[in-house]
Amino acid sequence: MDERLKRFAPAAVVVGLAVLALGGWYFTRQPADTATLVLFGNVDIRQVSLAFNGSERVAEMRVQEGDRVEAGQVIARLDTRALTLQIAEAEARIAVQEQVLLRLKNGTRPEEVAQARAEVRAAQAETDLAEQHWTRLREITDNSSGAVSEEAVDNARSRRRVARAQLENRKKALQLARIGPRREDISQAQAQLNVARAELALFIHYLNQAELKAPINATIRSRLLEPGDMASPERPVYALAITDPKWVRAYITEVDLGHIKPGMSARVTIDSHPDRPIQGRIGYISSVAEFTPKTVQTEELRTSLVYEVRVYVDDADDRLRLGMPATVHIPLQEDKQLDKQLPRT
Repeated sequence: MDERLKRFAPAAVVVGLAVLALGGWYFTRQPADTATLVLFGNVDIRQVSLAFNGSERVAEMRVQEGDRVEAGQVIARLDTRALTLQIAEAEARIAVQEQVLLRLKNGTRPEEVAQARAEVRAAQAETDLAEQHWTRLREITDNSSGAVSEEAVDNARSRRRVARAQLENRKKALQLARIGPRREDISQAQAQLNVARAELALFIHYLNQAELKAPINATIRSRLLEPGDMASPERPVYALAITDPKWVRAYITEVDLGHIKPGMSARVTIDSHPDRPIQGRIGYISSVAEFTPKTVQTEELRTSLVYEVRVYVDDADDRLRLGMPATVHIPLQEDKQLDKQLPRT
């Protein structure tokens, strides 16, 4: 019996020492801080509905669902035949009004002044002749009563008045020809020219609006009209999905809310690629609690108040789609490291 005890004693000592060492390591080791907060949410992106500003037939649709478009790219076009005719009419109206304004600014031509002066001389000669005829008839009437009829005297008197009035009219016309157009007439012609130019600019603006351009880099989500459809500002033509920024919308309880901060890193995984996480960061944290959305169907959270969290991701491979379920992993040790870096007061 003693020999057996002596035989197993060294083995027992080794086992005891191993147990003591293992126990000492277990009770003296630093606990690994590998806690990770897991949230469940859905992919969310911004969307834009594009429509034409005018009402006209759609002439061309250049992109399909799923096509990527760049900012400024023309993706649809309206029929512009009516606008082209209106622009041509406006240009012709401008040309006419420019000539009217030029004529007024140049004033009366020297030939027109000379013509007015000649008309004054002709009127003066006619007046002189009427004056002589009236003077002669009056002298005859004064010297010999009844030699000239009263009707002839009246005709001569009327002819003299008409000649004087025509002479005065010709003199006024000559004066106006020398002065030239009124400033008010020039201003009116200038204003009418400005109106015509504004109408042309408006038609050109409508022509530019006949091309529908992408406002930002995006992906075509829906094509809502086809060539031949009547477009209007109330009818969207395309629905665009803006893929940058892209985020996961998740909800967190009040208990876990204190563990996260904006700027913390996160990993996002999806069911189709669970082994290929997508890097992200916490961006928006709601400051107002809300009832759990119907999309969150866990039994514990159905009647709870939660806070919305947006985790912005860098999805270079474009694996995330609108509404896709996603899992967010937030390492909480980063939160503790940030707390250690804060100055103590």
